[in-house]
Amino acid sequence: MKPDSAQPFQKTILVVDDDPAILEVVSSLLAGEHYKVLTATSGIAASALAREYQHDIDLLLSDFEMPGLSGIELATQMTVQRPKLKVLLMSGFPGGMLVLNEGWHFLPKPFIASQLLALVAGLVSPRDGSRFVGGARAAGE
Repeated sequence: MKPDSAQPFQKTILVVDDDPAILEVVSSLLAGEHYKVLTATSGIAASALAREYQHDIDLLLSDFEMPGLSGIELATQMTVQRPKLKVLLMSGFPGGMLVLNEGWHFLPKPFIASQLLALVAGLVSPRDGSRFVGGARAAGE
């Protein structure tokens, strides 16, 4: 997706995964929740996109292991450039939770849509995170 002018109050998420199917599913889920979604198929492409993008990026949602530039390396670069950036790394590694920098988060693959959406909402809009209860929308939403 090409970046365009950001709408006021809309949260922007950069989704990075070298698996096109995962990239499509995750970006569609987030776009359906009215997030502005930027996508990249590699850490190198994501790094270039982030350098060129003139608006805020609220969350980096990246695969942990990618050829060229890993999710950890990408997150490290981006948080230097954008200190307020939230980081959510996802991985199918069977070893369970990875040790991440303070403030970074981890989502094991496979995951269900409600897990992803609840975690993202809590990270990019902590005060609004209560709109998701147990991964489901609160009544009246």
